[in-house]
Order: sequence, then structure tokens, then C-alpha cells
Amino acid sequence: MEWLEVSTENCTVQRTLDLVGEKWTLLILRDAFNGVRRFDDFRRHMGLSEAVLAGRLRKLVASGILRTEPYREAGSRTRHEYRLTRKGRDLWPVLVALRQWGEAYVADPGGPILDIRHSGCAAPVRVVVECADEHVALTPMEVTVVTGPGARALMPE
Repeated sequence: MEWLEVSTENCTVQRTLDLVGEKWTLLILRDAFNGVRRFDDFRRHMGLSEAVLAGRLRKLVASGILRTEPYREAGSRTRHEYRLTRKGRDLWPVLVALRQWGEAYVADPGGPILDIRHSGCAAPVRVVVECADEHVALTPMEVTVVTGPGARALMPE
């Protein structure tokens, strides 16, 4: 079956984008990876409306990407912090890849706002595609793509 004959209804890229493929959602995740936990801090740092932020946070919690954890400051009511789950932390390479692409093609002339380096050796961090046998830095020309077991034929119009 050729790609144009395959239905994309159950495509995992499409399903992933349904969860995290919106600008504010990715920026919330960026901030969460950089230690932002509280609603007011997200709102203040990103400058988005309370309604949009609340909606995106609800969706991330409902999908298991973030979890809430109660906290209470003296004299205040109980509130919730937002913490990345394992499912959320597994999105880190996606954000690093977006940052890497941005640094190559749309970077600020003054340089990056964050410098991500390996704690062990101080080398810059980058995302590469590798096969299961650890052949690294593969290009699209070095891979073969075939339909998988979940492929379904596109229904004729």
C-alpha cells in the first residue's frame, strides 16, 4: 500500500498534535521543563489569558502529561502546582529538537536565551535520529519507510 492510499485517521503524529500541537501548549511545556510550576507564574511569564492557560493546563492534566500537586502558602487557600509526569518528560526530546531547528533557522542574532549542555562534559546537547542498533545521525535518505500493522486503506470518496 502506498502512502497516499493510507488513511491517516489513526496516525500517531496526528494524535500527538491533537494533544500538544498548539503554540501555547508547547510553551507551557517549555516553561514546565524550566521549572515553572504555578498557574500565576505560567501566566505572568508567557503573557497569555487566564482562560487559555486554564484550558491548556486542564488538557495536559487530562492527557496525563502534567499532574497537579497541592500546596498551601501560609494564610492562603490550597492551590495546585503542575508537574511533568513521565509521559510529559518523554516530550523533552521534541522540545529540544524544535529548539535545535530554531537555532539553525530562526535564531536571534544575539544568540539563544538558553544554553543546554550535558552536565557530565559541558558539551552542547542536540537531538539525533538513530536506529535501534545505535547508528546515529541518520538522514531521511538513510531510512526505509513502509506501512505498519495499523495502516488502513483510505476509503474512496
